[in-house]
Amino acid sequence: MPRSILILLILCLLLSPVSVQADEGLSPEEQLAELELSKLEEFVNNLNAEVEGAIPRLDLKEMVVSLLKGDLNWQVSDIFTGLLKYLFKEVVANASLLGKLVVLAVICAVLQNLMAAFEKSTTGKLAYAVSYLALITLAVGSFTLAVNIGREAVDNMVHFMQALLPLLLTLLAAIGGVASTAIFHPLIFGSISAIGTVIKVIVFPLIFFAAILNILSYLSEKFQISRLADLMKTAAMMVMGLCSTVFLGVFAIKGVAGSVADGVAIRTAKFATDAFIPVVGGMFSDALDAVIGSSLLMKNAVGIMGVIIIFLLTIMPMLKIFAVAFVYKLAGALIQPVGDKQMADCLTGLGNSLLGIFAAVATVGLLFFFAITIVVGMGDLMTMLR
Repeated sequence: MPRSILILLILCLLLSPVSVQADEGLSPEEQLAELELSKLEEFVNNLNAEVEGAIPRLDLKEMVVSLLKGDLNWQVSDIFTGLLKYLFKEVVANASLLGKLVVLAVICAVLQNLMAAFEKSTTGKLAYAVSYLALITLAVGSFTLAVNIGREAVDNMVHFMQALLPLLLTLLAAIGGVASTAIFHPLIFGSISAIGTVIKVIVFPLIFFAAILNILSYLSEKFQISRLADLMKTAAMMVMGLCSTVFLGVFAIKGVAGSVADGVAIRTAKFATDAFIPVVGGMFSDALDAVIGSSLLMKNAVGIMGVIIIFLLTIMPMLKIFAVAFVYKLAGALIQPVGDKQMADCLTGLGNSLLGIFAAVATVGLLFFFAITIVVGMGDLMTMLR
């Protein structure tokens, strides 16, 4: 009797099929909802307010989804044109500075001629010195503002990297990069903070004081300290080069070592699952591949988004600094025919010093670009080794 009831129950189950469907997995939008993006969105909103009109408006989630689907419809020509317009707008905004420098230079030239006509009277010397100091004060004030733009740019890039990298390392761990994450988490945060501190505390002050020493050298022909200024500027460039070499070298070596270890570990785990779990071991191994592939795509999309934002955080202040440097050099070129050689050389020297600030900001942006690329490449290398 019990056997007949059991057979009847089995027949009822077979004759009452239920439609089922495999889980299709999370959509890109649902995957993004699982990630903490509030800090990154804050950076993007601030960036949109600054570059409004120069480039297409940025939407963080929409950008990552477009990158996942491969349909980000940005045109390089449009971005290049927008950046040129932004540079032109900055140059026009500094036109008043150019006008003031040229007017003061003309006044100094007139006073210099009066001094020659009246056999360099004390009153003429005093008037010339006052006009010259007014011109230098104006130039140094705008130079200080440009240096502050560089400081703010470095701060923004450091804070953005500190918000982006935990997300990238989390996605790296999700594809099995446990060793890489353990190695990189303290290393990368310490290196990023160290680079930002070195540039702000050592490089920028060295370039600033080199510019001030150059100005002092032009004030008097008898008191020359231009060689000391050149030494300080060279020291700043050497510090940047040394930091760049150490930063990239350590990242590359640690990244390769961690990726190889994780790749071997994943390959071993897949082999063990396939070999020691009968029947379903192969399915578990294939499911692991699917999860790793999905997380890898998300990590790459977030990494590309990070590269785009780092590029914008770098290029915008660089254009501002370049605009001021261009105004200095243009003022020096315009002043040289009507003013004295010292004044023209002084303004040209300030422009060259600002190009040093320009190079320092570009160096930080380039190092952070390589940092993101290395973290993204670690995941790709690890999946290749599996």
